[in-house]
Amino acid sequence: MYDLIIIGGGPAGITAGIYAAREKLNTLLITKNFGGQINRKAVSIENYPGFPKISGLDLIKKFENHLRKFPIEIIFGTVTKVKRKKGTFIILSENKKQFYSKALIIASGVDPRPLEVPGEKEFIGKGVSYCVTCDGPLFKDKNVAVIGGGNAGIEAAIALSKWVKKVYVLEFLPTIQADKVNIDRFQKLKKRGEIITNVEVKEIKGTKFVNSLIYKDRKAKETKTLSFEGIFIEIGSIPATQFVKGLVEINEKDEIKINRMTGETSTRGLFAAGDADDVPYKQIVSAAGEGAKAALSAIRYLENLKS
Repeated sequence: MYDLIIIGGGPAGITAGIYAAREKLNTLLITKNFGGQINRKAVSIENYPGFPKISGLDLIKKFENHLRKFPIEIIFGTVTKVKRKKGTFIILSENKKQFYSKALIIASGVDPRPLEVPGEKEFIGKGVSYCVTCDGPLFKDKNVAVIGGGNAGIEAAIALSKWVKKVYVLEFLPTIQADKVNIDRFQKLKKRGEIITNVEVKEIKGTKFVNSLIYKDRKAKETKTLSFEGIFIEIGSIPATQFVKGLVEINEKDEIKINRMTGETSTRGLFAAGDADDVPYKQIVSAAGEGAKAALSAIRYLENLKS
């Protein structure tokens, strides 16, 4: 029986772990890996206080090193379900192990949103990717597409330009949705970067590996084909909250509803922080702050159980 279990190893989960460990709580942190979305961050981070410019991998390594200075138990794995019985939280993992705690913090973040078109699942790892930092160097001197013209898509395209022959950004809407600063950076790529709008992706094609993409031109109302050797999907994210559905109140976006003052959910003793909750601004600095808030609230909750 743990005092506290934290699910998630991004900024929110790590910060919660640091606060809990400092209070000498018997704490377990379960995560697939450290970093979450930061591991997929294609360009340097320039808005985290104290670091004018730092890569996502370097920043999360500093987070992890800080956490490991404390005697906190860490398990790498995936949580499949959370239950509550007689005031105790029961956490089930992918290998059918069960863990028990008096309090729980969900900081599970988000998963990449899939396109859900024919060929996408078939070619994951064979030309289809959701992570530029992981797979970008594999496409040296090749033509690739980035699906999604928001900030994540444009940043991914800029990062890919270091390796690829040419990168195309395909956007569903008539205009690119990224911030002007990112659009300006992309335009500096000149002939190595191109934006195509009004794109409705219909199918990803290939043999052993991806070789083309079929889309509908929403303006011309024509079906067209483009040849690519790599396709990076950057159309947003889905809160990783499936395992806690039925236990807490969740909104229409699958975000966990929380008390913005305390991080507490509709279930007593269960707190949430970071991208998995319904706080509107998804930033590294705010996720860390929410992790601290959730941990402090969990500490108070546990103290009240004793009294």
